[in-house]
Amino acid sequence: MVVLLPRVTNYMREYGMTMNRLFLWAALVLSLTACDKYRIEGTSSVSSLDGKMLFVKVWEEGRMTTVDSCEIVHGKFSMSGKVDSVVMATLYMDDRPMMPLVIERGNIRIVIDDLKLAASGTKLNDKLSGFIERQKSISGRADDLSHRESQMIMDGKDPAEIQEMVDSEEEKLSKEMNQLVKDFITGNYDNALGAGVFMILCSNMPYPVMTPQMEELLDKAPESFRNHPFIKEFVTNAEEYTRRMKYGRE
Repeated sequence: MVVLLPRVTNYMREYGMTMNRLFLWAALVLSLTACDKYRIEGTSSVSSLDGKMLFVKVWEEGRMTTVDSCEIVHGKFSMSGKVDSVVMATLYMDDRPMMPLVIERGNIRIVIDDLKLAASGTKLNDKLSGFIERQKSISGRADDLSHRESQMIMDGKDPAEIQEMVDSEEEKLSKEMNQLVKDFITGNYDNALGAGVFMILCSNMPYPVMTPQMEELLDKAPESFRNHPFIKEFVTNAEEYTRRMKYGRE
């Protein structure tokens, strides 16, 4: 026994070290696997939405493609999947687009109620939510301007004075909004947010045409941004539309 004890001790020590390495390796594999996953957890306080279907769609091969879906049950919903690449997506309810979000690894929280519609919990979704809130703030001030105009009319103010005030405030708000969008896109050229918000700008156009703001953003953008499939397609369509309009007038 005296002779065997050191051998047993060495065996147990080596066995323990081996098991520790195995546990560490397993933990590493699990953590890497978890990092490649996204999970969406959402709540809705709007009772009429129970039973509605939600779809997460991304731009793929020239169209919006569904990558995940779920049903709202008792004010709650959840989705999960693998993150092949970080992409901007749109949350749809049935066929109606509701809000943009970013599919990235981590836990994404979505809140749907009468006053709020937001995604948060991950780095890019938090940045996007902050941007949307600043947009809403500017839009809210534009609504207040309309109320001020109506009040001035009811107070019998001079129409020329009212128009001057409205024009001045509208110009300020427009410049502030344009600067906000410009700074956000240029500050996110290197991730999904820059191209995603640019795509929203394009989608809001009644027809494919390049605005001075879009041209400025593309002139400053890196090649990776300009080569985004949606952006390349929009630029091509805008150039074709401009060409047809030009020759149609000649």
